Amino acid sequence: MFENIDKIRQAKQEWLKKKEANSRDRDFKFVTASSEPVELLATPTDIADLDFFKDLNFPGEFPYTRGIHYNMYRGKLWTMRQFAGFGTPEDTNRRFKYLLANGQTGLSVAFDLPALMGCDPDDPMSEGEVGKCGVSIASLQDMETLFAGIPLGEVSTSMTINGPAAMILAMYFVVAEKQGVPLHKLRGTVQNDILKEYIAQKEWIYPPEPSMRIIVDMIEFCSKEVPKWNPISISGYHIREAGSTAVQELAFTLADGFTYVEACLERGLDIDSFAPRLSFFFNSHNDFFEEIAKFRAARRIWAKRMRYKYGAKDPRSWKLRFHTQTAGCTLTAQQPENNIVRVAYQALAAVLGGTQSLHTNSMDETLALPSEKAAKIALRTQQILAYETGVPYTIDPLGGSYYVEMLTNKMERQAEEYFEKIEKMGGVIAGIEKNYFQQEIARAARRYQDEIDNKERIIVGVNEFVDPEEKIEIPILLIPDEVEKRQIERVRQLRASRDNQKVEETLHALRVAAETNQNLMPYLMDCARAYCTLGEMVNTLKEVFGVYKEPVEF
Repeated sequence: MFENIDKIRQAKQEWLKKKEANSRDRDFKFVTASSEPVELLATPTDIADLDFFKDLNFPGEFPYTRGIHYNMYRGKLWTMRQFAGFGTPEDTNRRFKYLLANGQTGLSVAFDLPALMGCDPDDPMSEGEVGKCGVSIASLQDMETLFAGIPLGEVSTSMTINGPAAMILAMYFVVAEKQGVPLHKLRGTVQNDILKEYIAQKEWIYPPEPSMRIIVDMIEFCSKEVPKWNPISISGYHIREAGSTAVQELAFTLADGFTYVEACLERGLDIDSFAPRLSFFFNSHNDFFEEIAKFRAARRIWAKRMRYKYGAKDPRSWKLRFHTQTAGCTLTAQQPENNIVRVAYQALAAVLGGTQSLHTNSMDETLALPSEKAAKIALRTQQILAYETGVPYTIDPLGGSYYVEMLTNKMERQAEEYFEKIEKMGGVIAGIEKNYFQQEIARAARRYQDEIDNKERIIVGVNEFVDPEEKIEIPILLIPDEVEKRQIERVRQLRASRDNQKVEETLHALRVAAETNQNLMPYLMDCARAYCTLGEMVNTLKEVFGVYKEPVEF
């Protein structure tokens, strides 16, 4: 790609000698957020083997390193999608309408812990958690209230839920039916990434094999009936939040993605019938250049695998589409206003990395669920980036940067090394059962924390530039205990007023379908129409599939 490489290499060595003779580095550990050493100065010698057409090419052209669209943000800005959900469905419905009125362009639903675990509000396991970390949803009735007055045919909705994702998605589809919206017009995403749960977030219900069966059922159903819906968002976000490095996030997420592809192929699905609707969800952490390189490497790796290994013919199957959320794990309770700045830089990295959708964290999320003011500031951060900075006006402006291209190549190479290890141990599920991923992430997290404790890594306001007199005065959103009482009463009234014979019939049909390998989505939608509760549907499948218990290692 460059002429005179040997001459540049020799000149760099001479420059390094001059540098050593004339200057001295600070006593500091120059590493990325992933503890990788940072190159002092990148030059053409670091990307001498780069082939423009093979490795970069133009935006919208394979392997999509520079972006999946020909015009990127000149054609359409990224979707501004703020994560929202707390208290009762009425509470969250009001927040949705507030965010939409302030310029948000897509909804993103946060569910409370009982819903994430497939429990009804009156389940003993739900005590103290109803509505606390997200919205409480127990039935179609709650889902109808959640989206009351919001036309589902006009709004894109993302739902962050995994173990009981099929039940929640069935409820959403039935709400659309009741609004008169055909399923083929619905746009949105359900996270539905159970492998990441076993690896990092730990909110599972069933063992891996039946969980994979349910996910393939959802992908198969959506590819036929809801073609604009993304039936899975393969998520590296929680892997990174658990303490992984950027390369681990990249490699483990894509390995999960390949596992879902192979499960669908094993079912007999044509790859181009489902692959265009697979989506991804990444973290944008503090190391600006490392994050941009991660996003670019992800696109290139996915494109190559889909085309050359899995034989996809449709270019849409080669394109890795992803949502980004700024890094919650980087937010600090100390000097929380600093989080606004952190989030702005992380959002900039996501946009320069070519994201299709973005959530910016609120400054108070390390303390509680976001207040309205904090959520508005987070949304305004995206709007300033979109309309005032000029960043979206040109595509991949850091493309060709010696350092960024070197990092992109390095991350691709390191990810491939992880893929080889995972394949040798028998694949992702085998790695989960051996605790491989969990151990890798734990080691990375410990190293990062040690660097903070030893002041080898500076966190402003935490281990340096500390304000001992600080008083946190930002408003905090508190969820009253009354929410739990209201949701318990609501679900009990529902059980008393619905057609319970219809409930038993639909749950029995669901059980039979699970035992006979039929696609579960139509049966779950029947259960939703009969106002079966989330817990009733989840427990019915527990009778067939059992419950997963993680191997214990010390």
